[in-house]
Amino acid sequence: MARSKSIRAPTTASLPNNLRIPSTTPSLTKTLGKLSRQALLDLALLWLDDRNITSFPPYLQPEAENGIDDEETLPYPAAETVEEVRQAYEDLQDRKGGKREVLERILEGDWRHGITLRQLAMADLRYMDDHPASLRWTALELSLIESRQKQSANSPVADWSSSIPRTQAATFVKALQQEISPLVKGHYHISRSSTLPLTFLRIFIIDTPYQSPRQTPEIFADSSRLIYVAFPDSCPFIYTSISASTGSKAAPSISSIATDPRSLQRLVREALPKALSRPQERYTLKATALAAKSLPTLLALRGPGRTTAANGAFSIFADAAIEGSPLDPRPASTVSAEEHMRGGQKPRSPEDKENAKREGETSTASKRQSSIGDSELSPTSKKRRLAIHSRFGTAGGSQNPAPLDRLDIRLLDAPAPTRDDDSPAGTGYPVSLTFTGSDVIGGIRKLAELGVIDPERMPSWMTGEEAISLAVVRDGKRVKRPA
Repeated sequence: MARSKSIRAPTTASLPNNLRIPSTTPSLTKTLGKLSRQALLDLALLWLDDRNITSFPPYLQPEAENGIDDEETLPYPAAETVEEVRQAYEDLQDRKGGKREVLERILEGDWRHGITLRQLAMADLRYMDDHPASLRWTALELSLIESRQKQSANSPVADWSSSIPRTQAATFVKALQQEISPLVKGHYHISRSSTLPLTFLRIFIIDTPYQSPRQTPEIFADSSRLIYVAFPDSCPFIYTSISASTGSKAAPSISSIATDPRSLQRLVREALPKALSRPQERYTLKATALAAKSLPTLLALRGPGRTTAANGAFSIFADAAIEGSPLDPRPASTVSAEEHMRGGQKPRSPEDKENAKREGETSTASKRQSSIGDSELSPTSKKRRLAIHSRFGTAGGSQNPAPLDRLDIRLLDAPAPTRDDDSPAGTGYPVSLTFTGSDVIGGIRKLAELGVIDPERMPSWMTGEEAISLAVVRDGKRVKRPA
């Protein structure tokens, strides 16, 4: 009796974790090749752990047929047991060498039968942990739709605890898959960051399962189809990022929603609040005008810390640069701006001075150098330094924990006509300005220190007080556009 031909029916279920990508796929080699030697060894040992061995089994030596066994002639002969494979990577870890040796052993030896989607996701997130500035992230705020009217009527102060949804990871991923599955097919992987208080969600999306022909193996390692979502602990913000790479060029003729990064990001952003919502508890995402390549920067500016609403001039209190509070009615517990400029030292009691003298805390040379430096400053320079400290606080300083790498400004006001310009007043086009660097606010602060910019006339979005990286300005004021 002839064997019936199998029938493959399209389905909207998510891609399985054990779906294997052939080890000979060039883009797979490129993705794993971004990791360091130690990261590859850590991943291999993690895959070989007793808790994961059933999900990521290595290729073991098959039983010889007819007495013929050609495994010995291969570059990496298959081991007989998992313990032998584990011991091989432990030996590689104990000695020095290049990462190419480890990469070739993984792809041509122990996992020659293919790398699963879950293994690839673990490799991507390990690279992200090792390189926290590898992607550009956008901060979004989760807000309860029903609570807006109640909040404005009851209290003007936002209650963060009511804006943080509580759900389990498996439940959230299932709800998100149901929102996206009618349009595209995806693979979802959740992992906890080992260096930051974040939980990552990696989403890989391909075309709808109802499309023919079948996808090529190259497409499963296409970085342009990836989107990452980071959930910081205990705060109503989430961070989203999409790879800027063009990805694989294996199928340039395919045109779908999943090949357009903007459409992909919009699709997932619209599905995220719906997946987090419950009956009588609906959420929405609001733009925060903040994007950065550094995840620690987003955590400092839009995270669970107290600096979320204390930036710019107020950062001196949040960073504990000086004692006291701007709302403290007791002036004795705070220091003046002049004292903060000199290092934040408050007047000490005679006992403190005697102890400092006994312990050798200060020296005559350092006092003389400090006094000479202060005396050399002109009254104008002293006034400018005081204005800079009162406007920037600790933002842009040498110990700034949240440096912005980009600041985009769009001026909607027409530029003032020049003497040779015959166009009538009020006509012209908007002007766009972009500041880039390792620390944009620090650079603006340096310009203010050099006297190029007047710190007293600077808007708050240039001093880091509003903690934004995008500003649309009209009549000198920032226009807050809805999400």
